Amino acid sequence: MDQDLEHFEKIARATIASLPGAFRPAAENVILCIAEWPAPTMLDDLGFADPHELTGLYEGIPMTEKSILDMGPPPDVVWLFRQPILAEWRDRGNVELNELIAHVVIHEFAHHFGWTDEEIATIDQWWV
Repeated sequence: MDQDLEHFEKIARATIASLPGAFRPAAENVILCIAEWPAPTMLDDLGFADPHELTGLYEGIPMTEKSILDMGPPPDVVWLFRQPILAEWRDRGNVELNELIAHVVIHEFAHHFGWTDEEIATIDQWWV
């Protein structure tokens, strides 16, 4: 199975394309970035010491907080981090890589749509 950055992008884009119609247009306006590792500044900002702890990240203003009065906010970005996702996939041993990639994508886009980690956890038992 391919495990390179291109494969991650292919699965992420297919996941975005499979979102329900009401969510897809807003998701397609988000920049998708796939990197090997999170940047040290990202880890510092979130208080993570270990880069393996961060498989994905949403940067932006959630849709529930956006205003037409916002003056030129930076674009929304969803990041996927290949090495931490691969490490989690290996550690779990009971999930397909494509399923894990898709799950991280959905989780980060849930933040874009305005959901908090706590709200996601109430309906998503994946991380339990």
